[in-house]
Amino acid sequence: MEAEAAEAPPGGVEAALSCFSFNQDCTSLAIGTKSGYKLFSLSSVEQLDQVHGSNEIPDVYIVERLFSSSLVVVVSHAKPRQMNVYHFKKGTEICNYSYSSNILSIRLNRQRLLVCLEESIYIHNIKDMKLLKTLLDIPPNPTGLCALSINHSNSYLAYPGSLTTGEIVLYDGASLRSVCTIAAHEGALAAIAFNAAGSKLASASEKGTVIRVFSVPDGQKLYEFRRGMKRYVTISSLVFSMDSQFLCASSNTETVHIFKLEHLPQRQVQPGHSRPEEPSTWSGYMGKMFMAATNYLPAQVSDMMNQGRAFATGRLNFSGQRNICTLSTIQKLPRLLVASSDGHLYIYNLDPQDGGECVLIKTHSLLGSGTTEENKENDLRPSLPQSYAATVARPSTSSASTVPGYSEDGGALRGEVIPEHEFATGPVCLDDENEFPPECTLYCPGAPKDAFADRCLSGAMVT
Repeated sequence: MEAEAAEAPPGGVEAALSCFSFNQDCTSLAIGTKSGYKLFSLSSVEQLDQVHGSNEIPDVYIVERLFSSSLVVVVSHAKPRQMNVYHFKKGTEICNYSYSSNILSIRLNRQRLLVCLEESIYIHNIKDMKLLKTLLDIPPNPTGLCALSINHSNSYLAYPGSLTTGEIVLYDGASLRSVCTIAAHEGALAAIAFNAAGSKLASASEKGTVIRVFSVPDGQKLYEFRRGMKRYVTISSLVFSMDSQFLCASSNTETVHIFKLEHLPQRQVQPGHSRPEEPSTWSGYMGKMFMAATNYLPAQVSDMMNQGRAFATGRLNFSGQRNICTLSTIQKLPRLLVASSDGHLYIYNLDPQDGGECVLIKTHSLLGSGTTEENKENDLRPSLPQSYAATVARPSTSSASTVPGYSEDGGALRGEVIPEHEFATGPVCLDDENEFPPECTLYCPGAPKDAFADRCLSGAMVT
């Protein structure tokens, strides 16, 4: 999930959190503050359990956890060019890397770790943390916008291809080669996100009115959703549900939008192919006539009429604050989660059949004692059906050395787990002391050599 550096809300009030991010499968939340960072488990609605906390590194502005493992990556304002990788259960540092300029964002899956600077992206092999590739001279990317598929067997990454237009560069992180460039929007990009399988890519521009979904790796447009028409907004978070049925977007407004990915647009029938079945209902005929009529309208009007609208919404009790959202299955039911820079986590029920307005059922404080506030309206809400939840259900509790299992296409395997060492068979083995790497300090090309050590204590040289 995408990490966000928290900004001060209007009025000059300083944000309580400097950053926050959900992990790759939405089972954990990481927050950074002036005093350090904390990791929380998201296995329960009623209780927010702190998994780990550290005050050793102050003023943290990036913190990312690898799935449910003990590997956590931290960057602080005290050393904004240095990435620190820790095994928090053992209380040891795996390694640290230093770069030529400030680190803006970090993305990771079981195969790759990306470090995004303003004009370059470093691709590391997460098994041994070695630098595999440096993407130099990328278009200026002042926000560090980039995305990485969480599917380690489909490690695509995406980043802006232009500072002024909405081009997306799609890159294969496994074979280390460019795939294609997608002309996603007219204006500059504000958000991009892969689905869990790495087969779809969603994007939004700085205007924030239209969200598009493209197929990967061919870059064909699959869906187009309209978030709103009256005003431009800043999209701060864009995320698919784990089963790719829903796409969620939050912004600097008081509304979180959830879109349902269901019916693909009709394609032109090619010669020699059978035509689709004729609709058998009155609404079906009307829908067909409506679609046909759009062919005779101006392109801009036709596109607007074909855009999907929000399936469900979540109402926040604030606006103007930085926030991130995610869709997760907690206690076998689908939930909308929103973390905000004021230091709170909001949990909503999502009706996967009828959509509509999501009901706020719990508010957790991410600071202090972790007290919660319950929304009594939920007592009047009937239980949600579990058909959707069953498709993405994962064990609510798991041991520290296991993470939810995934098939090669990224789909969840209910009830199955894989040990951490299966995704890191090299030196970085998170549950075996004998294969745990020694502490090291690594130097990245472009950084001033006189400022950082360039030799790993284990004997590995970065060139």
